[in-house]
Amino acid sequence: MKSQDTAFEGGPLDGRVLPILLGPTGHPPKTYRVPVPDSAGGPPTVLVYRRVPRGQPGKLGLHPGWKYAYDPEGDRGGEGKVRWPWSKPATGPGATPQGKPDDTDG
Repeated sequence: MKSQDTAFEGGPLDGRVLPILLGPTGHPPKTYRVPVPDSAGGPPTVLVYRRVPRGQPGKLGLHPGWKYAYDPEGDRGGEGKVRWPWSKPATGPGATPQGKPDDTDG
């Protein structure tokens, strides 16, 4: 498989350049998750990095490449999942089902 040296910005991996495996399209993955083991033996903490463009395209319009930016929010509940046009709309955590009154309204 092909890999590309990709820079990391922010968070614990700030300033590091790691080889990242490229997908079939030649791009690195949109999100990069790094599990960090807990010293007490608990569940590992997962650091999330999002792929962003490295800079602005030059005069010829060539893409300068990618880098990863630290996302302190972490996983936002399936934001990276594919949304098909026929899928139900994504609902937030405080949303109530259609046609049913909210408990606070009585």
